[in-house]
Amino acid sequence: MTRRDALVRVIDALHAEIAALKANDVAGLERATRTKLVAIDTIAAARDGAPTPDIRALAEEAHRLNETCRIYVNLMSANVRRRLQQLTGDGATGYRGAALAGSFA
Repeated sequence: MTRRDALVRVIDALHAEIAALKANDVAGLERATRTKLVAIDTIAAARDGAPTPDIRALAEEAHRLNETCRIYVNLMSANVRRRLQQLTGDGATGYRGAALAGSFA
């Protein structure tokens, strides 16, 4: 598999991760993450020369999609934290918690 093929697999896996995150599909998230990690290992092992503009563009797209995944995970984490605080009656969220809780309410 070429570096380009592996990058396309990473991008496809990131799209699958985003879909799984949106659907709260844990099994789908695990599958997509495994696929992504295998493809990343393939990219790391690739010895097919310097990156071309096409490879750079694919890598940038993968980076953007990964950032989208990170944002979804952070939103989900903030929502869980807020719900737990509501359940426990903990109103002292602290600076970081207050800023996040207010942003995602």
